[in-house]
Formats: sequence, C-alpha cells, structure tokens
Amino acid sequence: MPDNGASLAPRAGFRRELTGWAVLAVGALGIAGVFAFLLALSRVPGIEAVFPWPVGFFHKGLVIHVVFSFVVWFLAVFGALTLIVRERLAPGRLPVDSLGKAALAGGFAALPLLFVPALLDRGEPTLNNYVPVIIDPLYYCGLAVLALAVGCTAVRLLLVVRLRLLRRDPPCAAVASAALVYLIALACFAVALSTLAGSAFSFDFNERLMWGGGHALQFVNALMLVAAWAALSAPYVRSVPTTATSAANTLLVLAAAVLPVFYLALPMFSHEQTAAFTWMQYAFGPAAAIMAAGVLNRLARPWPWREPAFLALALSLLLFGIGGGLGLFVDGTDTRTPAHYHGVIAGITLAFFGLFYARILPLLGRPRVSALRMRLILHLFAWGQLAASIGLFIAGGHGAPRKVAGDAQGLSDTAQIAGMALNGLGGLIAIIGGILFVWTMAAVFLRASSMTNHTALPAEIRL
Repeated sequence: MPDNGASLAPRAGFRRELTGWAVLAVGALGIAGVFAFLLALSRVPGIEAVFPWPVGFFHKGLVIHVVFSFVVWFLAVFGALTLIVRERLAPGRLPVDSLGKAALAGGFAALPLLFVPALLDRGEPTLNNYVPVIIDPLYYCGLAVLALAVGCTAVRLLLVVRLRLLRRDPPCAAVASAALVYLIALACFAVALSTLAGSAFSFDFNERLMWGGGHALQFVNALMLVAAWAALSAPYVRSVPTTATSAANTLLVLAAAVLPVFYLALPMFSHEQTAAFTWMQYAFGPAAAIMAAGVLNRLARPWPWREPAFLALALSLLLFGIGGGLGLFVDGTDTRTPAHYHGVIAGITLAFFGLFYARILPLLGRPRVSALRMRLILHLFAWGQLAASIGLFIAGGHGAPRKVAGDAQGLSDTAQIAGMALNGLGGLIAIIGGILFVWTMAAVFLRASSMTNHTALPAEIRL
C-alpha cells in the first residue's frame, strides 16, 4: 500500500513506538532468561548440595520466568505487530495516537510492578495455570496495567480495520483477529474477577481468575503464530498460502468466540465450565496443521537453509509440531505437561526471532544482524529447547512431578534422573541461545541509538 505522501512526523512516530515495543519485548525476554538459567540449575539432580538456594526461590522464580517469557514477551511482540498492521492499513496516519503512547507507557510501567515483588520478603507465589501470580498488591497492579496497556493497542488497530483490506492480506487479518480475541480475553478476565469480588486471594482465586482469559490468550498467541508463519514464508513460497492462512485464522477466531458463552451457559467455576475451556484447545492442532501444510506445500526448492528467516520458520514448525504432539500424552500432574508447552512456546518464540530479524529490525532502520550469528542463535535455542522438552517428557513418563525442584522432585529411578539431567542441559543450551539473542538485539538498539538514523521507512509497510 503506497505512502501517498504521508507526512514525516507520523512516520517518525511509528518508528519510535515500534522501537519501544521491540525494546520492551527484548527486555522481558532477558529477564525471563536470567530466571530460566537459575531454574534450570535448580532442577539438575544434586545441585542443592552445591548451591544453597534461597528459601522459596524456585516458586517465585518460576512465576517470574513464566510471566516474562510467556506473557510479557508475547504481548510486547503483539503490541509491535498491531502497530505494524495499523501502519499498513492506515499508512502515514496515527489514529488515536494517545492510545499508542498510553499503551507503551503502561507496558514499561508494568515491568517493575511484576518484577519487584519477587525480590521482596512478602507475597505468596501461586503456580496457577496460564498467568501465575505472586499474591501482592504491586503484582496484581502490574498485571492490570499490562492488560489495559495492550488492550489500547488492540482497540487502536480495530479502529482502522476494513474487511476489504484484510481479504487481500491474510497475515494482517490474523493480527487483526488476534486483536479482537485479545479483547475477548479481557472480557473473560473481567467476568471472572467480578464474580470473585470479595473472595480471599489464594491459589483457587488465581486459578479461577486466569483460567478462561488464559485460554483466550492462547488463541491470541496461535493467531500471531499464523501471521508469523505467513510472513516468514512469503519470500520462499511459489504462491502465498492465502487459503490456508484464512482457514486457520477463521477456525481460531470462531473457537475463541465461543469462550465467553461458557460464562453464561455453565455454572461459574464448575467442573463442566473448566472442562469446556480445556476442550477448546483442540482447535489449535487443526489450525496449526492447516497452516503448516499450506506453507510446506508451497515452499520452493531447494530450501534455503542458510537464510535465517527460513531457518526460523522451519525450526518453528518443527518445535511447535513436536510440542503439540507431546500434548497428546499429558495428564497435568507430571513433567510431560511442561514438556508439551515448552515445545509449543519455543516454536512461537522461534517464529518471533525470525520476525525480529526479517521484519522489525529493517522497519526500524537498524543494521542487519549477521546471518551467521542469527543461525547460531536459532540452532542453540531450538535444539536446546527440544532436548529440554524430551528430557521433561521422559522424566514425566516415569512419574516425575511438575512445579517442584531439588529433593522435592523425588527422583528415584534412572529414567527420571536422566530425563531431568537432559532437561537441565538442554535448558542451559537454549538459555545461551536466548541470551545471545537478547545481547545481539540490545547491541543493535544501543549502537543505532548513539547515532542519527536517517534511514527512510519503505513506502509500503508489510508484515
């Protein structure tokens, strides 16, 4: 879509805001990586005899790691994608610009509110599903600020959405659909919170609060993955997989739209309602399979393995597929469950690494990261995460419990010990890849910020 002579000021505003979301995303991933390193060490058999872990460290550290790697990182990337798509649909204009400024300010304000409670000698961690919580007013405030901040970006994008434009651009349609589903997630959180008003804060409170909205957020993540696969595959396919993208997008949106109905049709927080939300996750597999098949069917040969964007796509497809497959064997009590979601999350994160390299840095006018370094990052992260997931799956298959560390794991046989050792080794390798990504991106941002950058935005913004 051409620029049509748009003024320079709004375009400069686009670049400043996109830089903010990129920095927020990378910063969140850096914080998550620090805690992932400590958590991986804490799960290596016998490590408690070498390093005296602080009392309660594992559970608070796990809360911080999960929230920053699975919530803040994903939502910051979501903020960046909504901005890119908004600029594509309405080039050179910043409708309701105050929403964007408020969203970015809120995102940065939420970070210390979510991080500091873990360093204070107060607050009980609850390892509830989807968005684990530290019971502390600062922490709850941080979650609320982050949720509303990202909601502002979703609203701003939806204000410029026109169906005729989205029909010609399936990746943008997937991001716009994610914005709609994000608002559905906020509605689910709001309904649950209003029902829980006056209840004491506890594990059960947080589990009920996060269950429905947390499920809705997984649809946001899945829609972002569809958009990322479509965008990363574009230079390497014989024809854009428009039909597959649209089909996956439609399936995910229709499934997500059903979620609020469970609050009306089923008793609040009943077993039936909980199970209904759980069953909706089975829409992810078919949607991902449709999209993956559409991409793989159109890839031109020979496959360009040395291209970082293609490598990110291929490894993302692999990890997400394996993680999804492992999900068929989970029962929620042992480490097969984190084996499943670590594989799936790794697949999404690899796609986002590819988007940073192939889309976000060029739009920011930043110097391109060397292909060799980016390939190294992708390989370390992908194969490390795969080894970690397989280790968790082996240990869980022999009864190793989830959400515990050290002696509390009760590792009693060779398979459990070998599995957790493989998980620790794979986790450390993946963390090295993640740290290298954060280091590389931070160096690019700092190097570029120290000079005046006159690189013009392309006339056509695309995802």
